[in-house]
Amino acid sequence: MPTIPLPSPPERARRPALEPARLPTTSADTSAGVRVRRADATDLDALVAMEQRSFSSDLLSRAQYRRHLDSDSALVLVASDGHQHVLGAAVLFFRKGSGVARLYSLATLPEARGRGIAAALLEAAVTAARRRGCRALRLEVRSGNSAAIGLYERRGFHRIGHHPGYYEDGEDAWRYEKPLD
Repeated sequence: MPTIPLPSPPERARRPALEPARLPTTSADTSAGVRVRRADATDLDALVAMEQRSFSSDLLSRAQYRRHLDSDSALVLVASDGHQHVLGAAVLFFRKGSGVARLYSLATLPEARGRGIAAALLEAAVTAARRRGCRALRLEVRSGNSAAIGLYERRGFHRIGHHPGYYEDGEDAWRYEKPLD
């Protein structure tokens, strides 16, 4: 289980650098590790490009990513290889006074799938939510995304709800939650 040092909420305003977590990839064709860290403004172009390549609807815009990068109630994580290429990203939201964090988005470049990138980002998201004192992490997932559903269930998430027509294109969503205590 990776340990990713994340600052407590009062320190977030200063945006300290995170010590990278080195996580081994699961792909036999690569020997480089995956580094998960807090995203910053220099990642903006890569985040937008990845968003466009990863999703066909419900995309985060450049302006939304910019706001999330500067927000105390959001955390954007990126996974990169040894060459600093952004391979995936996770966006988490924290609501003041709530013990529940929300994994708003988890994306991996199509060519990087199957290498443990999403699992590394998910573990970092869980760690961040725990460090914020959250008692649970929730997310929504497309009802037809069996790969993501399998990942979430293997990592201890339980289905807690159904949202018909949740996505822009009308696809339903399942809501999942992982207790963090």
